[in-house]
Amino acid sequence: MVVLDSSFVIAFHNELDAHHPLARVQMGTLLAGSWGSGLLPEYVFVEVAAVLLRKRGLTVATRVTNALLEAPELELINCAGFFRETLERFQNQSDALSFTDASIVTLALRFAQGRVLTFDQGILSYPGISLAGTPPQ
Repeated sequence: MVVLDSSFVIAFHNELDAHHPLARVQMGTLLAGSWGSGLLPEYVFVEVAAVLLRKRGLTVATRVTNALLEAPELELINCAGFFRETLERFQNQSDALSFTDASIVTLALRFAQGRVLTFDQGILSYPGISLAGTPPQ
């Protein structure tokens, strides 16, 4: 399993994003089943919808959110069951993880051996977290 961050999802779906070419390669690896299922935290889903609405408009945001919900390779994760653990990680951190980033770290450490798909260096610098396909720090 691997946890998806909004930076990865947005880069994949936004041809104008500087990380789009690498996101396409990584998505190909995910779709090939190399990492198992992609875990999509609901907080990430909300961020993706909001950012794409602002940057690309409602048509693109609607197309992408529908594609995410219909993708058999992705599992939308309700974060309510991890709220307290995420809140504790958020409140006791030494860096500047957003609450959404803290949820990504929580899920990655619990279910994905620390593997994430992200372009966020703050997430990647967290102990035990690694970019999918690379060894953990």
